[in-house]
Amino acid sequence: MNQILKLGQVVKTETTKKDARVDSFLGGGGQGEVYRATFDGAPVALKWYFPQTGSRDQRGALELVVKKGAPDSRFLWPIELATARGVPAFGYIMPLRPANYKSIVDLMKRRAEPTFRALATAGFQLADSFLQLHAKGLCYRDISFGNVFFDPKSGDVLIADNDNVGVEGATRAGVLGTPRFMAPEVVRGDAMPSTQTDLFSLAVLLFYMLMVHHPLEGHKELDIKCLDLPAMNKLYGTEPVFIFDPQDASNRPEPGYHDNAIAFWPIYPQFIRDLFTKAFTDGIRDPQHGRVRESEWRAAMIRLRDSILYCGNCGAENFYDADTLKASGGQPGVCWSCGKSLALPFRLQVNRNTIMLNYDTQLYPHHVDDNRLYDFSAPLAEITRHPTNPNVWGLKNLSSGKWVTTTAEGVVHDVEPGRSVSLAPGTRINFGKAEGEVRL
Repeated sequence: MNQILKLGQVVKTETTKKDARVDSFLGGGGQGEVYRATFDGAPVALKWYFPQTGSRDQRGALELVVKKGAPDSRFLWPIELATARGVPAFGYIMPLRPANYKSIVDLMKRRAEPTFRALATAGFQLADSFLQLHAKGLCYRDISFGNVFFDPKSGDVLIADNDNVGVEGATRAGVLGTPRFMAPEVVRGDAMPSTQTDLFSLAVLLFYMLMVHHPLEGHKELDIKCLDLPAMNKLYGTEPVFIFDPQDASNRPEPGYHDNAIAFWPIYPQFIRDLFTKAFTDGIRDPQHGRVRESEWRAAMIRLRDSILYCGNCGAENFYDADTLKASGGQPGVCWSCGKSLALPFRLQVNRNTIMLNYDTQLYPHHVDDNRLYDFSAPLAEITRHPTNPNVWGLKNLSSGKWVTTTAEGVVHDVEPGRSVSLAPGTRINFGKAEGEVRL
């Protein structure tokens, strides 16, 4: 590839009039090329457009994005536009993605093996970030696994390629989206990218992450002899059918072809499956009212994190599912990995929230204070083992305030910061803003 910019070349930013030096070539795409550069003494990414893509409309859209500012820190947001003497078109600088962040493609190809906790965390952060974007009156237009990166250990996410972001209903779309992620009405040509179509693309991305499969690719895909444009328009646009649609079994996943979907779907609790079912049934039939909102995904992913429990035999992550537990008469079922019966750990019930108290569980401010929505700033409690009796577990107070506990027998104790309360069924813990009960 003939690179647009040469190593060591200097470009100048338009706002601060500072130099950025090209250090290395990172890769190219349909719109341009991306380089690693040094700007103001720090490493950054520099994207440079091809002459045919660096249009006046693209420049205007990018200037608006820079002016708007990043919705939150998870967006690798454009910082400044840049130009270079004798080089056509223009570019912009943005934060550089750390090397430990992987793409969803790495997940699909098993080059990354995140835990369920990391996936739930990534799902929460994606929903939260796109909620912040949409709240600013912006739409992303091209949500796909090529534009999202995550840390497989923590689940932290970064969102790239933000130069296609536009004002909802005001700016012309430079892209319609990525095949397989576009909403059916966009595929059919009935609508342009918008917040509503972003919601569909987000649901597809989350399904890919959790099920490692596409929600519309089942038996109907196998019937297609040649997946050309007319066939793709039919599968994703004119006749889309969710592979687990409870009312339409015509597109079920086929063993030997769609094994990921078949294996992962029953692992997740019913509330997650219900949301996906809504997203790809009501969300297809009624795009304006039937789609799952970012706030719904956000709450569901936090609940999914809190539902994790470990198999006592093989250690695999499983999920506490109140709906399944009720249907089975209180039996938690068997581990998806080893097939052995699961044993429920202690769990903490705070209002309507259920948190499984595993050996590595931490409580955060949002667990015990409704005014601290999804606050992961610092843990206020953690599960700990008794220093002399390894069979006794407790909840350690990491906050700065005193707790008051009441045992099932009515005995009241104060739990000062740094101290622990032993886990026992029926024990109630007053955290100050809310009260929880330990259950088994």
